[in-house]
Amino acid sequence: MVYYSKAQSDSVGSFTINGYIDVYAAGYTDSVGPGNFQKFPSISPRSNNIGLNTAMLSTQYSTDKIRATLVLHFGDIANATWPADNNHIMEAHVGVRLSKKLWVDAGYFRTHFGTEFLLPVENITSSVTVNTYYEPYFESGVKLNFDPTSKLEINLFLLNGYGMFEDNNYKKSPGMGITYALSNNGSIGYTNYIGDDSPPGDTLSHLRVHNNVFLNYNWKKLRLVTGADYCIQQNSSITNPKGSANMWCFLATGRYQVCTKYGVYGRVEIFNDPDGIMTGVITDRTGKLTGYKLNGLTAGIEYKPVANAYIRLEGRKLQMDNDQNIFYDNGAKRNYRYEVMVNMGISFELINNILTKK
Repeated sequence: MVYYSKAQSDSVGSFTINGYIDVYAAGYTDSVGPGNFQKFPSISPRSNNIGLNTAMLSTQYSTDKIRATLVLHFGDIANATWPADNNHIMEAHVGVRLSKKLWVDAGYFRTHFGTEFLLPVENITSSVTVNTYYEPYFESGVKLNFDPTSKLEINLFLLNGYGMFEDNNYKKSPGMGITYALSNNGSIGYTNYIGDDSPPGDTLSHLRVHNNVFLNYNWKKLRLVTGADYCIQQNSSITNPKGSANMWCFLATGRYQVCTKYGVYGRVEIFNDPDGIMTGVITDRTGKLTGYKLNGLTAGIEYKPVANAYIRLEGRKLQMDNDQNIFYDNGAKRNYRYEVMVNMGISFELINNILTKK
């Protein structure tokens, strides 16, 4: 139980606790064994299973001068994507106001990077793209938050590393996130990460510069989310150990609101990592070393019985490059996978108090 003394408050503030639950049933045409996580596990990651994606509690405290956030989560998302020693902590950070429009926050954050969010309630689709899977879900460090206008937000980061809470080599990594609001119709933005996460003793630097641009746009009954990444990394080419490698990807997601309670949606994704700087290197059917190259198509329908809840039926096909047979179905290796999932979710408010100084 959380206790708070109003007499200790330095100004008018607020204290909130919110909850979110998502459950799923899913099936995949890739045999990984009962109870095991599928390849690219994040959302609804077990096949032939009725499971819990997440049960989440989010607590926020804020006044004019300080703020704090603690988010705890439990379920398959936490088990599949967060580090084992901290897998129940989604966020934990504290902030101090430096001036009217400038804050500094430090601690554990959800990632600032990419086009898609992680949770089904935050996205049009329930699943996330393969590129989102390889992007960091979490990070730790210090953030400067600057809002010069009501439409422009700028965040600067100094992080321990790419998708890690604890630093693995004591080299800090800068990052940036800029978002500009397009009236009430959406936003455009740019995020990046610059860092070398090579382990101690590695004789070559592997500096990574990862860039992302995105657009969110709403027009009448149509919502569009699109974005692209380009990443380059030093000394990482398969054919030349001292040559640079690159990765690029693209996604576009759209939803059409048929009526108040029903919507249909679709997504296309392309992911190209020829040197395996994100996916790692595999040997393809011809004996060639390569990273993953794939595209995907997703389609679904959503029913919202009330504003804060949803039921979704969604299907997707992932198609690898012709010689990349990474899936296994009916006794044969295949370069494609079909998947289907049903998700039911609800978000709710538990406490929303205004705190005042005595």
